[in-house]
Amino acid sequence: MARAGAFVWAFLSVVLLAFNTSHGDALGVNWGTQASHILQPSIVVRLLKDNGINKVKLFDADSWTVNALAGSGIEVMVGIPNKDLQRYNSYKKAKHWVEKNVTKHLYDGGVDIRYVAVGNEPFLTSYNGSFLNTTFPALSNIQKALDEAGHGDKIKATIPLNADVYESATNKPSDGQFRKDIKDLMIKIVKLLHEKKSAFVVNIYPFLSLYQNPDFPLDFAFFNGGGNPTEDKGVQYTNVFDANHDTLVWALRKAGVPDLKILVGEIGWPTDGDKNANLKLARRFYDGLLKKLADGKGTPLRPGRLDVYLFGLIDENMKSVAPGSFERHWGIFFFDGKPKFPMDFSGKGLDKFLEPAKGVIYLEPKWCVLNRDAVKNMTQVEPFVNYACSNSDCTSLGYGSSCNNLDQNGNVSYAFNMYFQMQNQDVEACNFNGMGKITTKNASTGTCLFPVQMMSAGEKLIGYGVSVTGFMGLVLFGLLW
Repeated sequence: MARAGAFVWAFLSVVLLAFNTSHGDALGVNWGTQASHILQPSIVVRLLKDNGINKVKLFDADSWTVNALAGSGIEVMVGIPNKDLQRYNSYKKAKHWVEKNVTKHLYDGGVDIRYVAVGNEPFLTSYNGSFLNTTFPALSNIQKALDEAGHGDKIKATIPLNADVYESATNKPSDGQFRKDIKDLMIKIVKLLHEKKSAFVVNIYPFLSLYQNPDFPLDFAFFNGGGNPTEDKGVQYTNVFDANHDTLVWALRKAGVPDLKILVGEIGWPTDGDKNANLKLARRFYDGLLKKLADGKGTPLRPGRLDVYLFGLIDENMKSVAPGSFERHWGIFFFDGKPKFPMDFSGKGLDKFLEPAKGVIYLEPKWCVLNRDAVKNMTQVEPFVNYACSNSDCTSLGYGSSCNNLDQNGNVSYAFNMYFQMQNQDVEACNFNGMGKITTKNASTGTCLFPVQMMSAGEKLIGYGVSVTGFMGLVLFGLLW
């Protein structure tokens, strides 16, 4: 009996392991690095492994980052930025890129590269067609180079695309088709992807549906019902993700590639920078998404397992805020690798805080705040707040954000401290003509965190441009006063 019991237990263990692995293999994350202070890549790789994350999508092929993934067993999608697409319209240069950024990592115990992302959302309307003529040739050349290097059976070239490349005049999935201005180009792309057995990578953001349309029904952005379902040809849609995803399915059918594999390259919910970007709604979204992934039902037109990359892994305080202040708060972890809220990747609802990043080194526990004794009139402070916000990150001060409830003095202190921290706590960075002072008393209050910055990997500090962030500083000052 003991031996039989042991056999049964071993059998069940294998079954459970297979189930968990199957689900885990379908879930990845986006690892972005647009931050003033970045975590050392080895720390991030350990963070991924500690939390059972088996797939990662990068936005470039930085050797420091990619090398850190060697021997990890994590599947990797490396990327080529949009600005470089023109270069790889030359096959010779594409071949060299593959040698340098793929082949050299494919040694025994090396990096498990599965995809090369050629560009990132290159057909956004905001780009005004800048990459329409360079994306397809780059895709073709990179895939050809992968094939000729002997990697093509395992490693595929693709293009992560925003969901705006397809549309539906009636908002019903069955009317879905590729955007009229790029329809011919998209058909060429999807036929090449199909021929090479690659995948269509699409970024779907239910949050943006809510953000961009004040009349959008809140519950339809989530997965736990509560809203009015949409009917389409006998199919019922209870959430915008399924409807959006199946609009793409219809567009692929009409393009002649109905069985082309689909990867969801980005999906997530921000936690700050907007009235609907908060921890409560983010947790609701992820709980529903992860349960959906666990049940394996897929969408009405694509039943089965969904392959998804969460967006994103860590907050990035240097992302452009042109789309909205929330852009810097997509991470499931804060800037320093601390988890934001409990979640359960298995989708079983057994929420607990994820494992935090280990080995993070912080700067000294000190903050820069307003020196009230040095301020006779608050109008004196205005140019310094504008400067501080233009050269740091004040997005948490906006309407509906985590620091929206600070008083006037608190707003100034927050701006001063963010600049101070992003300047590595340089004493001069807390001067502000005598109106700032350094304190060892934690200035955080309520939901508003006054962070102490960590030591950046390699002290990689990058100067801010003021074209967008400077504008945000002015806007925030107007909101706060």
